[in-house]
Amino acid sequence: MVAGALEAKVEPIFHPDSYGYRPGRSALDAVETCRQRCWKFDWVVEFDIRKFFDSVPWDLIVKAVQAHSDLPWVVLYVKRWLAAPLALPDGTLQARDCGTPQRSAISPVLANLFLHHAFDAWMAREFRGVAFERYADDAVVHCSTLEQAERVLSAIRGRMAEVGLQLHPDKTRIVYCKDDRRRGSHEHTSFTFPGFTFRPRGVRTKTGKMRCGFNPAVSKEALKQMSARVRAWRLHHRAGSSEHDLSRLINPVVRGWMRYYGAFYRSALYPLLARINAYLMRWSRNKYKRLRGRKKAQAQWEMVVKSRPKFFAHWIWVNTVPTVW
Repeated sequence: MVAGALEAKVEPIFHPDSYGYRPGRSALDAVETCRQRCWKFDWVVEFDIRKFFDSVPWDLIVKAVQAHSDLPWVVLYVKRWLAAPLALPDGTLQARDCGTPQRSAISPVLANLFLHHAFDAWMAREFRGVAFERYADDAVVHCSTLEQAERVLSAIRGRMAEVGLQLHPDKTRIVYCKDDRRRGSHEHTSFTFPGFTFRPRGVRTKTGKMRCGFNPAVSKEALKQMSARVRAWRLHHRAGSSEHDLSRLINPVVRGWMRYYGAFYRSALYPLLARINAYLMRWSRNKYKRLRGRKKAQAQWEMVVKSRPKFFAHWIWVNTVPTVW
């Protein structure tokens, strides 16, 4: 109720390039806008706020809430939630003096409200016309020159210090959007936002020719997390499960991966999907003695894929098995 009441007040004032935790907006919208602007501007300032949800100052959050809500009970409950102690796994309570209650219904709108004043509105005032995209505490700013990027980054560091925050040293940098039209050089030519790594990549034009473009694809970190999930399924050891059991287990997850990470440069997902097929092949050979032979197993695989091409969600993209399985 508090989150809904506050959101109704502040949603109309939020910046159009704020995408996180907002109705009708998504991370993919932010990535698409970022992609378009990277083709237009040569430089990007990538930054991430260090431990934002753990370090955001309470007094500034309450001040922002009071500025946009005339309901005393909203302010009252926000203050109580901010000051609530953290329950540790051993049952003890840890006192807090800053940060927002993570995974609560109120935290997303509080984070957006704080960063609207701390960054979005500030950028609109201080750097009128400079484009950016922000998803929660992760943001990129587009600049025309290296000098402008250095000036913007220095100002952002100062602004975050003013509001009691720090930029993450390992996730803050100036990036050159290098492609075959931009022949310059710089220390950094890639950045990640959110879950997609933007860097020079080979792309095929409408005429069929290959060129180098600056484009997003699933990040190594996201691939690592998905690979760990696939290993944790231990599909090849589920000989007691049927193929329907396996499809019910993995299809919802894999569809989500394909829908999100496959939205851009989906071929970067193919090796992961092929690895799932390798596990499924090992499952079939462990479950059925008649498929222990490699040729029989391969023939059976091809027959099943042909007769039920959509049985596993990822088969619409990758239905072959790696050479080594």
